[in-house]
Amino acid sequence: MRNQITNALSDFFFEYETPRQVLVRNRRVGVVCRLIQLGVLAYIIGWVFIYEKGYQSTDTAISSVFTKMKGVGYTNTSGYERVWDVADYVFPSQGDSSFVVMTNYIITEGQMMGKCPELEGKHNCSSDSDCEVGAFKRQMTGVCVNSTKTCEVLAWCPVEDDHSIPDPPLLMSAENYTLFIKNSVTFPLFGVKRSNLVESIDGDYIGKCLYDPKKDPLCPIFKLGDIIKLSGFNFKTIAKEGGAIGIVVEWTCNLDMDIKQCEPEYHFHALYGNPGEKEDVKASVGYNFRYAKHYMEDKIQKRTLLKVFGIRFDIIVQSLARKFDIIPTLTAIGSGVGIFGVATVVCDLVLLYLLPKREFYKNMKFKYTDTPAQQDSESLGLDTSVYYTIEANARQAQVPGKSNDPDSEAAITGSDEKK
Repeated sequence: MRNQITNALSDFFFEYETPRQVLVRNRRVGVVCRLIQLGVLAYIIGWVFIYEKGYQSTDTAISSVFTKMKGVGYTNTSGYERVWDVADYVFPSQGDSSFVVMTNYIITEGQMMGKCPELEGKHNCSSDSDCEVGAFKRQMTGVCVNSTKTCEVLAWCPVEDDHSIPDPPLLMSAENYTLFIKNSVTFPLFGVKRSNLVESIDGDYIGKCLYDPKKDPLCPIFKLGDIIKLSGFNFKTIAKEGGAIGIVVEWTCNLDMDIKQCEPEYHFHALYGNPGEKEDVKASVGYNFRYAKHYMEDKIQKRTLLKVFGIRFDIIVQSLARKFDIIPTLTAIGSGVGIFGVATVVCDLVLLYLLPKREFYKNMKFKYTDTPAQQDSESLGLDTSVYYTIEANARQAQVPGKSNDPDSEAAITGSDEKK
């Protein structure tokens, strides 16, 4: 028993098993095999390593965006001149990555809480019975005002009249406003920190530069008119009723190279609607909101209501950093080596099921056993190896026109291929 255990352990530790291989000399199968292997090799080198950079690990950035607007607007409505600065036309004013620049507005001044008739054309009535208390969007009082033939409402009076939107937009000067974007990113996996104020940007450069996709692609100062144009909109069209623009700051960095080559790229997209679509076919046109400025006059609370039409800007940071890593490299190589097995599978299918001499190849590839016959041979005193030789020769003899000698069959195969 001890010797058996010792022999088993010895066989386990000191012996190596390798699968049996059959060398097939067939041009068609050989060409198919090499073409598949060449395709797999091209996939591994071209797609996995060169295009997808499978030898590198990746990381996305933690980012922060700070914005600042500059510019002064001027309006002259009904002889009333007014200057609009950043505090008046930017919402919110904290420098967020998402903000609105006012380009047009409807103003209703001197509103105070009370009762007044609804606008003409809205909630028309001929008697008090037509004005149901609490109906519709406004709080109705149940009274029909004879002078306007509209229902009386409890609201901020006079009520806002927003039927007519100023055209051309009142703040066309917004086209010349400038936007400063300061963006910082951190790739925590690699411990790399970058800012869009790269090494080539200093105070003097910022003071005189203006973003241009070809001449000054790294300048962080943008003219609003240029942003609208690059996004595909017409400034006058979008300024009238508002819209939305996306500014994408893209960081794609190969950290195996000099860190100075890790620089941002800016892209501009129309987020609201299709710039080429006609306004009259849209379900909801523009971007607008209301805000009010409250004040006291003769101990009465009043407000100035503005319906603001503006351009909403959303600054989006997209990032991807890559750096060499041995683990994804070995993983990519291992998966590529595994894919090489496809060639073996395909060629085996061709050999065993498609070629005219498939029976011969089956006999070469597989070793058949027949337990009852083997037992008979052992009862007759035949050696097992002798039985296997007899069985293999018998199977080869079943193929018509074939020699029992494997070497002669190989010679026949080679001559057939030459023909």
